[in-house]
Amino acid sequence: MRTALLQTLSTLQDAETGQRGFLLTGNEIFLEPFRNADRTIGERLGALEQAVFDNEQQMQRLKRLRSVVADRLVALQKRIEERGATPDATLADRLKVGKRLMDEARGIIAEMLAEEERLLTTRNAEMRWTATLTQIGVAGALLSAALLGWATLKDRQRQVAELQTANVALRIALKQAAEESERRERVESQLRQAQKMQAVGQLTGGLAHDFNNMLAVIVGCLNLLKRKMARGEIDKDSLIDKAMECVDRAAALTHRLLAFSRQQPLAPQTVDANKLVGGMAEMIRRTLGESISVETVLASGVWRIHVDPNQLESAILNLAVNARDAMNDEGKVTIETSNAYIDDHYAREHAEVKEGQYVLVAVSDSGAGMPPEIIAQAFEPFFTTKGPGKGTGLGLSQVFGFVKQSGGHIKIYSEIGQGTTVKIYLPRFVGEGEVAGPRREPSAAGMAFRGSPETLILVVEDEDWMRSIAVAMFQDLRYSVLAAGSAAEALALINANPDIDLLFTDIVMPDMNGRALAEEALRRRPDLKIVFTTGFSRNAVIHNGVLDRGVNFLPKPFSIEQLAQKVGAVLGVMETT
Repeated sequence: MRTALLQTLSTLQDAETGQRGFLLTGNEIFLEPFRNADRTIGERLGALEQAVFDNEQQMQRLKRLRSVVADRLVALQKRIEERGATPDATLADRLKVGKRLMDEARGIIAEMLAEEERLLTTRNAEMRWTATLTQIGVAGALLSAALLGWATLKDRQRQVAELQTANVALRIALKQAAEESERRERVESQLRQAQKMQAVGQLTGGLAHDFNNMLAVIVGCLNLLKRKMARGEIDKDSLIDKAMECVDRAAALTHRLLAFSRQQPLAPQTVDANKLVGGMAEMIRRTLGESISVETVLASGVWRIHVDPNQLESAILNLAVNARDAMNDEGKVTIETSNAYIDDHYAREHAEVKEGQYVLVAVSDSGAGMPPEIIAQAFEPFFTTKGPGKGTGLGLSQVFGFVKQSGGHIKIYSEIGQGTTVKIYLPRFVGEGEVAGPRREPSAAGMAFRGSPETLILVVEDEDWMRSIAVAMFQDLRYSVLAAGSAAEALALINANPDIDLLFTDIVMPDMNGRALAEEALRRRPDLKIVFTTGFSRNAVIHNGVLDRGVNFLPKPFSIEQLAQKVGAVLGVMETT
């Protein structure tokens, strides 16, 4: 009986081992143990049934075991078929389901072995009692009765020896199973690490390629500009514009990478999704062109959300542009809003998704659709199916990072020949707050803002080259400027110059960071205006990617126009040339 149980467990483990080997490698040589197990498992279970047919409890357990074994073999076969058709990025989840079924099978076999142990104990007790009776009556028993008792004792001893041998074999088998499980864990861990390194290689390769191209253009423009100036030529604007264009592209690339890694600074506000989508519909139509039909379907009673409206607009526009490209500049883009509920079952099957109420914003196209293998990679940075020069591969990854950083969920639904729908789920907001209005483009007057020499700015920056550039920008805007390379130096200047109007400080500095400097400066000068800047997003004024309330922040790199607008808005003075 115990031998049959152990053989059944070993056969089922062989099937699982073969299947996992095939899943991890894709080599069909690993399927041989699975196929042998599939052929012999019925014989094993039949042998068990013959061994326990007179024990009702064991027969019930065997019935459960048959069901679990059948389910496990079906699951193994299904996963093998899926692996042959399409590589699965959710291997870890499938293996967890398989482990649950194997654990259940082991549990049933353990119950049956425990029943055998109980029967063994009972039989041992009966054996001892029989031996005692035999010893008491041995003097008066007939020789035939003595021989019968002796034969019975030997039979019991043989059974005990067999059970002890089976127990030893069981312990060995369980030890081997534990070692095999540890080995599989190591193999799976190595596979996951290899996949991570592949993703890192793709990210760094794409990043190096794009930045090197931009740096090459900037260096080339500066070299040509230097040669033109040496020759006294005045045609310099085109080179300067080209270099600035590459700088803007590099800054946008950094911003997209921060968005993908969920480290971009967000300024969330209370947002009405219907108003936001309706307000940008005309801009989307102009962006996509006349050959693309744009339709908005806005549900009534849509809940409010708490997100960065500028980033949400950027995400929707990004999806709309992707939809246009998928249709080769001809077709229909539909943008929809509605209320939605994500239930517990869906949340358990998707990482980082919480059950609850959401607002759905969906962007659909009538394009060619995407196969499953493309959908599985769509959010990876630098992955693109567009031709050379037609896409950076960062659009969807930026949208993915923004949605995740905002506590939401994003899902792609697509069928070949039927088009694609990208659904963004953002958590419902039930707090108080004024709904953000539509974003306004900066006016020409704002872009031409100039300061006044009567306004004194204190620039605090520990990097010499960055400090000198910031000072030059403020001076070009006609401000009076003081500069400090550390927080201690800045505090000394504040004490010596009570007429300082604004503190412009980097956040990441040694000894005392910009936030601590600002707090000490405000203690001495409560009316002092403050603007923070940094190129590093995880710092003292940004927590979990969200700006602290009331903080004036200008991320690096910034243009002189952006600097003028931010400082002018903080000072409340908008004088223009």
